[in-house]
Amino acid sequence: MHRPLTSPPGPHGYTRPVPETPNDPTDAFVRVRGANENNLRNVDVDVPRDRIVAFTGVSGSGKSSLAFGTIFTEAQRRYLESVAPYARRLIQQGHDPHVESISGLPPAVALQQRRGAPSSRSSVGTVTTLSNSLRMLFSRAGTFPEGFTTRLDSDAFSPNTAAGACPECHGIGVSHTVSEDSLVPDPSLSIRDGAIAAWPGAWQAKNLRDITIALGYDVDRPWRDLDQADRDWLLFTDEQPIVQITPQRDRVAKPYNGMFWSAKKYVFHTLADSKSQMMRTKVLQFVRSGPCPLCHGTGLRREALAVTFAGRTIAELNALPLTELADVLRPTTQLTDPEHALPTTLSGERTDVAVAITTDLLERITVLTDLGLGYLGLGRVTTTLSPGEMQRLRLATQLRSGLFGVIYVLDEPSAGLHPADAEPLLDVLEQLKRSGNSVFVVEHNMDVVRRADWIVDVGPGAGEGGGDVLYSGAVDGLGAVEASVTRPFLFPNQDTTAADRRDVREPANWLTVEGITLHNLAGVDAAIPLGTFVAVTGVSGSGKSTLVSRVLRDVVREHLRSGQGDGIDDPDDDATTTDPAGDDAGLTEATVPDARADTLTVRRATGLEHIDRLVRVDQKPIGRTPRSNLATYTGLFDAVRTTFAKTDLARERGYTAGRFSFNVAGGRCETCLGEGFVSVELLFLPGSYGRCPTCHGARYNAETLEVTYKGKTIADVLALTVEQASDFLAPVLPAARSLQALLDVGLGYLRLGQPATELSGGEAQRIKLATELQRVRRGHTLYLLDEPTTGLHPADVRRLLAQLHALVDSGDTVVVVEHDMDVVAAADWVIDLGPSGGDAGGRIVATGTPDAVAKDPASRTAPYLAERLSR
Repeated sequence: MHRPLTSPPGPHGYTRPVPETPNDPTDAFVRVRGANENNLRNVDVDVPRDRIVAFTGVSGSGKSSLAFGTIFTEAQRRYLESVAPYARRLIQQGHDPHVESISGLPPAVALQQRRGAPSSRSSVGTVTTLSNSLRMLFSRAGTFPEGFTTRLDSDAFSPNTAAGACPECHGIGVSHTVSEDSLVPDPSLSIRDGAIAAWPGAWQAKNLRDITIALGYDVDRPWRDLDQADRDWLLFTDEQPIVQITPQRDRVAKPYNGMFWSAKKYVFHTLADSKSQMMRTKVLQFVRSGPCPLCHGTGLRREALAVTFAGRTIAELNALPLTELADVLRPTTQLTDPEHALPTTLSGERTDVAVAITTDLLERITVLTDLGLGYLGLGRVTTTLSPGEMQRLRLATQLRSGLFGVIYVLDEPSAGLHPADAEPLLDVLEQLKRSGNSVFVVEHNMDVVRRADWIVDVGPGAGEGGGDVLYSGAVDGLGAVEASVTRPFLFPNQDTTAADRRDVREPANWLTVEGITLHNLAGVDAAIPLGTFVAVTGVSGSGKSTLVSRVLRDVVREHLRSGQGDGIDDPDDDATTTDPAGDDAGLTEATVPDARADTLTVRRATGLEHIDRLVRVDQKPIGRTPRSNLATYTGLFDAVRTTFAKTDLARERGYTAGRFSFNVAGGRCETCLGEGFVSVELLFLPGSYGRCPTCHGARYNAETLEVTYKGKTIADVLALTVEQASDFLAPVLPAARSLQALLDVGLGYLRLGQPATELSGGEAQRIKLATELQRVRRGHTLYLLDEPTTGLHPADVRRLLAQLHALVDSGDTVVVVEHDMDVVAAADWVIDLGPSGGDAGGRIVATGTPDAVAKDPASRTAPYLAERLSR
């Protein structure tokens, strides 16, 4: 393998390649010169093509800026230059990378970590396009019942088209309705006493009551004594009669025209049009969601559900795990074999079509099952998938594309994978390489890095402390680079791992949940030792997240809602407050529970009295718009704005803290409305974003920026990293406390004003954890975390572990869903689910201390945990 020439040691003791003359047709390297993207500092590096190359470094070191922000973005830019200008308007494009030159760069495909599309219409089948083929199979080779004069078009089998969508639920499969029981919880009350609980309160309640009286209804009789026809009209009518109301008051008041609202109409009007999150949350309690009664949750018209293939409807095949779907399709692929007789339902051209389509489907499904995704069904909604599952779905699509000579740039392909599932992934990466492609992976999993052909280590630290290429070469060579933070984890020894071991804690009490039935958990009994650090493990789809994020959450939340504890801090709880900058209005899938999910049943739960508080920290974004950021979410920006309002100039001008918010009129720049950038639309070229010409990206108007604190404007403070701000804002105690918590979880490289839309799921989760860490401790808290190490370098994992252990040391309980064996080995108790995913999982196969589970022959986690403990 060609090794690049090197220059004398740099400022951190590393060497970097000397720029060479490009344009050598035999050169097998991508040569980057003068990369200055984000925190990269004039980086020169040579990366071999046709190899698996791992980009490593701590979080925020600049490895993604090099792999994605520079190499991939430049490859995409060059490709799009060959596309017609008008067509480029339809393609989402990134910015031009800050780099002097890149030679030897072929076309590139990026597979980044991102969660499923925010729509319940996006599914495994639509992402992989397998649903298209399955619909064609039913249209061309399905068995139609008697009475059908023509065969249905493939669109008729899709819930996302007008031809196939159920007319009742419009293809969603879920109906959101109100009933008399939900709108009137206490029928013994009269309307005057508030029987119609869904109606508004205060003056609006009196107004509607007066209108009801004017319409001739008795508001003083108990609700249950009213005629059913009257009750139905008051609750469900779409009519809105207007009557004249004369207020009954002591003083003279003018009559007015009042319009009637039925309870149903008021509820759905509030959900659709109200800008108040509190109002929407209040009326949401009267809505009942469930499977659509017309299509039974399938989202399809009855005509489509009448057609079968292999004796099953398309809805039934969509619900099957991919492994079972393959078994259903396999016999049809063998119809051309003389030993297999033709079914009576297929003949002639339909047989040829069925064989061709099922053969293609089976080949594509096999790729997905090889990637460990056989437990998924085509109808599984992508909003329920992890980023790792989404990336593997897209990776499977690329394997079928047959491209060669391409650079695939992958963002932590092993994220969310159990070590047993990571091995097939490595085989897929090798397959891409054997097909003549280059595979560049940004990776923190040292087992994946060891299998790479080449490593590019970036660092040594994060943010301003990183941005240099410490090493680029064969993996073994990194062992000689002392400045590398990756080196001790890639080549561990007894000294570096001894610090990870700690004494196992004894449980203070036990939380037991018996007879759990949900998804693939069937009659499971789980015991959680309180006052300890618990790791829940198992292969993908084994039921880990179901147990932790659904069962434990719902059981404990119901206990606390009954008034038995201090409170709930859960992103999915109705009472949870969120960053006001990111609120969206309207009834969405995010505000209404997925009615298609199985109902949780539990036979018995004990030990709940030992839990006073529940905190669930997930990887959902901290905001939906660029206006949400780290500073606003954690609350530290409130302290910063208050500090600026106390400066002499601000007091002299009468500025309050609100003046220093970029979300409200007054202090913000009105040209960009506080966003810092404006949209630039071009007639024949793609639109783009540019810095605001008025504030130049500062987000505030000139008068506001005249106010300074310690020589910096409010915009300057938002541009600081957490690490820089911790020194600058040290005198501001509330902000300093928040910043220290962010440093403790390894987020010192993030900027205070960094938009929420730029943060990864792992970063969002650690921001939520830091927000919790800065709060005053109270009671015995149960913390639930789902893969908190996602996106973390092993060095950052150690920092996070220190914080989680500190929570346990203070008397709380931490339960994590985790695949990282470093975290599992550091736990006090392990619950391992399996043995496989989907219907083949859902059982607790091993439980106990890490040492005990590592010796359990029934556990698929055991050999990987034993290997980690042996170090």
